[in-house]
Amino acid sequence: MQNKLRRNIQVLYWFSFFWLSMVIIPVIVPLLESKGLELAEVFYLQAFFALAMVIFEIPSGYIADVFGRKNALMAGSVFHALGFCWLNFADGFADLVLFEVAVGIGMSLLSGADLSLLYDSQEALEMSPAEKTHGIAQMRFIKSIAEGVAALAGGFLIAFSMDLTVLANALLACIPFVLTFFMTEAPFVRMEARRPIANLRKVVRHMYVDDKLLRLICLNVTFFSLANFFVVWMLQPYWQDQGVAITEFGLLWAAQSFVVAFASKICQPLEQKFGARRILIAMGILPIVGYFGMSAFGGAIGILLGFCFFISRGINQVILTDALNTRVPGTFRAVANSITSFMFRGVYIVTGPIVGLLISNLGMQYTLAILGALVLVFGAMYLVPLLSAVRGLESDRSDMRVTG
Repeated sequence: MQNKLRRNIQVLYWFSFFWLSMVIIPVIVPLLESKGLELAEVFYLQAFFALAMVIFEIPSGYIADVFGRKNALMAGSVFHALGFCWLNFADGFADLVLFEVAVGIGMSLLSGADLSLLYDSQEALEMSPAEKTHGIAQMRFIKSIAEGVAALAGGFLIAFSMDLTVLANALLACIPFVLTFFMTEAPFVRMEARRPIANLRKVVRHMYVDDKLLRLICLNVTFFSLANFFVVWMLQPYWQDQGVAITEFGLLWAAQSFVVAFASKICQPLEQKFGARRILIAMGILPIVGYFGMSAFGGAIGILLGFCFFISRGINQVILTDALNTRVPGTFRAVANSITSFMFRGVYIVTGPIVGLLISNLGMQYTLAILGALVLVFGAMYLVPLLSAVRGLESDRSDMRVTG
């Protein structure tokens, strides 16, 4: 059993790599526009994706906590593969909604279960807290490397044909399903299936009521995920406005993914050296610099400042996500991860289309400035209380992870 659990960790790393190897991402906006969408409709389309995730996010986490992480990963892999295979035939807004819904269901099943299986395997192997933190950092690192490698491949394939790029993405999307057959369910205390509402109330109370620090962590995970997400759908049209050729999108997207990987790798050592508060302050400032910088400057400077979002994203995905997972019991860890994603997607359903309308009516430059101002105001509202809560903990421990 020990060998199977150790194999689990390696298989999960490969699973993460192929799950995030989406070669269409660096050209996703031009791809959607080639299928008849305007930029504002791209944001509307992402609202459907977010809606699918909101509807299935918490049930998917519940499935993982009741029926097992492996089963959730297997089911999610099926939807993931079906969605990207359908993209080869999709044409027009309605077809693309089906694509987004399938991929959204798949992601909702995968996003919490993979992390939960990693933690369960580590706990069953009685790994130290430092080893567990290294595990989540390694998974985030691999996911970012996968995005970078896929971006390079996408940039190469797009030089030949958009259709070839979409087909290659469909083939890669089938590999995670195959890898689930090499996983082993790690031991964990399962939720009682007969009490779904009571269980959900228990989880929400634990996350947002009983533990003040955990509540602040959850709120900041949601907010800064959102703050770094809007720009994802603005970068490619921004590059086009700066005169960047579509064949170079892959290089830029890969560079940004590698920045996330680098940030994921170094943020834990930096946290141990300088303390969690300083790292969290950097996480909060970077998207503000990114939005205002991209708005104020064009050309190479504006493009370079866009990398700020990806450093912030790397910090969020390791420091805050790890702090969250170490403060929730394994019994409902998948549901807890699903709830934070549910909150993020739920807010995006409302705000995403608004950003699309702002771009259509005010233009890219003013929309970036508005988003920068909003992140400055609301970021301070969420981050300052968290920094205050962490200050007392840092007098004894500088590692956010061990606060659980």
